[in-house]
Amino acid sequence: MSILAAIGVLAVLICVHELGHFWAARVQGIRVSQFSLGFGPALWSYQGREVHYAIRAIPLGGYVGFPDDDPDSGIPDDDPDLLRNRPIGDRAVVISAGVLANLVFAYLILTTQVLTVGIPQLVYQPGVRIPQIALDTSTVAQKAGLRAGDVILGVDGQTLAPGKEAVNRVVQAIQSRPNQPIRLQVQRQNQVVELTVIPELTANGQGRIGVQLQDNVTVKTRYSRNPLEAMGLGAQEFQRLLTSTVQGYGELIQHFRETANQVAGPVAIVAMGAGFARTSWSGLLQFSALISINLAVINILPLPALDGGQLVFLGIEALRGRPLPTRVQEGVMQTGLLLLLGLGVFLIIRDTVRLVGL
Repeated sequence: MSILAAIGVLAVLICVHELGHFWAARVQGIRVSQFSLGFGPALWSYQGREVHYAIRAIPLGGYVGFPDDDPDSGIPDDDPDLLRNRPIGDRAVVISAGVLANLVFAYLILTTQVLTVGIPQLVYQPGVRIPQIALDTSTVAQKAGLRAGDVILGVDGQTLAPGKEAVNRVVQAIQSRPNQPIRLQVQRQNQVVELTVIPELTANGQGRIGVQLQDNVTVKTRYSRNPLEAMGLGAQEFQRLLTSTVQGYGELIQHFRETANQVAGPVAIVAMGAGFARTSWSGLLQFSALISINLAVINILPLPALDGGQLVFLGIEALRGRPLPTRVQEGVMQTGLLLLLGLGVFLIIRDTVRLVGL
């Protein structure tokens, strides 16, 4: 059931994205000929008065089709309701509407979560936690008396305030002072002890003591039955998730070689969603909002076959005063689509192999 719930979430989010394109076109009176979830052979289809609806076999996205691309549509080429005959602004609204739909939907999910099961929020406590110490008994940390579960409250008499910067301060102090004593104020259960560590010099010239460090945080569930307050809390959580997602893609682009292995495909995302579904409704809702935001961010990237790539074409058209030749646009888009489908298949195979442990 948890796997079905995760698949259902992905299907809903893809549908929301395509509905954004669909309704943006329909509201402006632009002709639409197809609404499809997935690619490849149709598993189910229905021919409406103007639009052909379908669910297809390859669940790697979806698309909204326009009669502009169908030479047999019977619609005159100069019809003002064809997408290509609309002003650039109208077309930009249609192209960007999928991204906006996913962002709005993520915000609605988070607001609903605040009103129902609550949103887990991280509450930072003073200091830095040591979750694990290297097993080697000869490490500096072991000799100094540090233990797993200790919380470093201060370095050389300077208190570590609550927040993400605390870990960086400790790391910087250790790395910048090899072979020099550092006084640590450490909380161990209900008592505070003072220990001295002397970081060992590593091959790269930095200090090391042999411990893992993490933020000292607790998780608190926050919810509200007041709709106005819930909207505010939902907006805060939406901003946090959107900021972390954009920063994550920035890190991926800047350090692609080191982080490419962390890119998840549909199988890994479903497995992740199933894990959240098994834990709680709160986890599943948080997962849904996060994936919806990721879909928006991915699609706005200026890559062929994505919404961002089509917006780039519109920008070039605005600068040139006329669109690029159709064969150029089609060639770029088809190449991009093949690359994306190939990447999707590769990620499915890789993640499946990882899950079954081959």
